[in-house]
Amino acid sequence: MIDLTIHEQQLERTVAKARERNIIIPTFKEMKNPELIPEKIKEKLKHIGLWDVNSYNLFRITWKNQPVKEGGLYGDVNYLEFPPELTGVKARIIALVGKWFPTGCHKVGASFGCLVPRLVTGQFDPTFHKAVWPSTGNFCRGGAYNAELLSCQSIAILPQEMSRERFEWLSRLAGEVIATPGCESNVKEIFDKTWELRKTRDNVMIFNQFEELGNYLWHYEVTGHAMEEVLNKIMGAGDRFAGAIFTSGSAGTMACGDYLKEKFPYSKLGVGEALQCPTLLENGFGGHRIEGIGDKHVPWIHNVKNTDLVVAINDENSVGLIRLFNEPAGKKYLVEQQGVAEELVEKLSFLGISGIANVLGAIKLAKYYELTEKDFVVTVLTDSMELYGSRLEELKEKHGEYKEINAAGDYYRHLISLTTDNMQELTYVDRRRVHNLKYYTWVEQQGRELDELNAQWYDYDHYWGSIRKQAEQIDELITEFNQRTGLL
Repeated sequence: MIDLTIHEQQLERTVAKARERNIIIPTFKEMKNPELIPEKIKEKLKHIGLWDVNSYNLFRITWKNQPVKEGGLYGDVNYLEFPPELTGVKARIIALVGKWFPTGCHKVGASFGCLVPRLVTGQFDPTFHKAVWPSTGNFCRGGAYNAELLSCQSIAILPQEMSRERFEWLSRLAGEVIATPGCESNVKEIFDKTWELRKTRDNVMIFNQFEELGNYLWHYEVTGHAMEEVLNKIMGAGDRFAGAIFTSGSAGTMACGDYLKEKFPYSKLGVGEALQCPTLLENGFGGHRIEGIGDKHVPWIHNVKNTDLVVAINDENSVGLIRLFNEPAGKKYLVEQQGVAEELVEKLSFLGISGIANVLGAIKLAKYYELTEKDFVVTVLTDSMELYGSRLEELKEKHGEYKEINAAGDYYRHLISLTTDNMQELTYVDRRRVHNLKYYTWVEQQGRELDELNAQWYDYDHYWGSIRKQAEQIDELITEFNQRTGLL
């Protein structure tokens, strides 16, 4: 369970600092249903930009922000539906849009779920501690942003081969940015750096997204409910929710699949990984270009026993669709030659590289299970191309002008020709094999307890169920914290 032990002396200092900096913290209930947010806060938001470094933007950590960059309030859950003209499958593929979170990525929610429980219990003292955010990209952005809004100092750690935009943005917000060797696949190097900081500094607190149960809880509660709301809105009589699929970065988003399987017991939950680093499929290794997902290990917070399918996604397909979705010739081809609605084509920039991978995983899942037009599959668009402009420029420089013939090739090669190879439907024994891979990373290297690893598997319902019940308790602590500041 998430540790909610109160440290009263540190909590007093934290409350005093929040009062001084005018910091009010939203509850999980408010993130799920922004209608509950006090009117005085909504009035403030009308004059604040979506990415502004302003503590009131904590109340924009929700899937329901109006899709505008300045002054928006709330509406329905932001999502896109991808039609057969684009996907080549009959199934209705739905993706929640992460672009309309502060920082342009839903990881701002996952990092909130990690930091806030320690703030409102007094475990994290912003007058002393620095929050360390080890990440393959977006999590440390979300963490640094939330830390700034909550008046906490932060250290961001990410691989040196991540996009230039990430480093430029972090340099303006995080107190310290550390680049570790390698690319998305080099997660251990990030972990090694956190151990170095633990040993050399006495004021750091590590928020490791791959093991932080607050990451799991935020997605279970907030993302899970958002997906259910969309499905209830658009599914008709005779429709079926077939399943959900997410690439495994920290595996936090997989938690919303746990929520959906409770609501739709016959649905499937798939996990995606890069073909170039097939850890779950082949206990493998390698390097890949799907920015935002990590590998060579199984995240501690991945509830493997509830996972039905592993899908490997070729990074050539993910990266190969960037120009089709964003170049004028590509967008024109999709509209004029394939009949994709122009309104949707103009929103394909909402898909970052990992978002594209998620949609490709959904297509492969739909093909594998032979889904029909009555079947729904859901996923998320973690971020948008707003964070990958440099990658698009690199492709232009390498391959030259993008023409209609290039668009046609990319459409058929990277979308329509997707096959069901490099996939595995997991038996009980397969799931146990994947779960047991956690031992080498988390028990041998990171010092987690073997008893807890076994509890995740053998005491399955109690272990994961206990975490899911903590949202209400954390909301009570947040409410008490806000009352102590007197700001509401």
